[in-house]
Amino acid sequence: MKILLALGLAVCLCFGFVSYKTNVNLPVGTSAAAPSHAIFNKLLKEHVDNKGMVNYKGFAKDKAELKSYLDLLSKNAPVDSWSKDDQLAYWINAYNAFTIQLVLDHYPVKSIKDIGAKIKIPFVNTPWDVKFIKIGGETYDLNNIEHGIIRKKFSEPRIHFALVCAAKSCPRLRNEAFEGSRLDAQLDDQGSDFLNNPAKNSITAKQASLSKILDWYGGDFKKMKGMSVKDVVNKFSKTKITDDTKISYQTYDWALNEQ
Repeated sequence: MKILLALGLAVCLCFGFVSYKTNVNLPVGTSAAAPSHAIFNKLLKEHVDNKGMVNYKGFAKDKAELKSYLDLLSKNAPVDSWSKDDQLAYWINAYNAFTIQLVLDHYPVKSIKDIGAKIKIPFVNTPWDVKFIKIGGETYDLNNIEHGIIRKKFSEPRIHFALVCAAKSCPRLRNEAFEGSRLDAQLDDQGSDFLNNPAKNSITAKQASLSKILDWYGGDFKKMKGMSVKDVVNKFSKTKITDDTKISYQTYDWALNEQ
């Protein structure tokens, strides 16, 4: 009997050790489940209007809530066990939320491009190169998130309708958080809203004056989905264009997307 008890205790200890080791195998600062975006959802509903314009003064008053959400993101970096949509929704929300924080850190500003060095050198000392984002023990800038993570890891060009860099010519900042369970529908809605917004794109059958975003990132649609700029327009715009339609691109307005 003593031998059996000893064997039983050894088995229990062995399984307990395996279970313990399994529970601590997640990377530091990550979670087995995607964090809730409820705090950010609430803030967006309160401080972003239906045109995507932002009440930065309102966000400033609720800076403690915004910090709470950013801390939640910082402590819960995505892991491969999450669904791809949960991971992508996380990174889109992170980009948009940390962009708001960057503006607040330097507010008031007339443009996000006012943040950084006075002498602007392309891709150097820009607001997108400021390393202030702490996630999972790593430090990122906005360029790292957009180009090093989202564009590199996810074959989803519609992110260009969802990432908002605080400028008037950017897509509308959605006044709700992105959620993995609804991400596909949300991204399609962003595309439709963007292409049918006359402040962003002016489209007729004869001439299409498009956002510079489609000039800068049209290659992502081609590479990831095999779609030309014309295909993108015809997927999301109510007004369709043909091969004979003259396409031009608008000057980008970097003024702050402030109410």
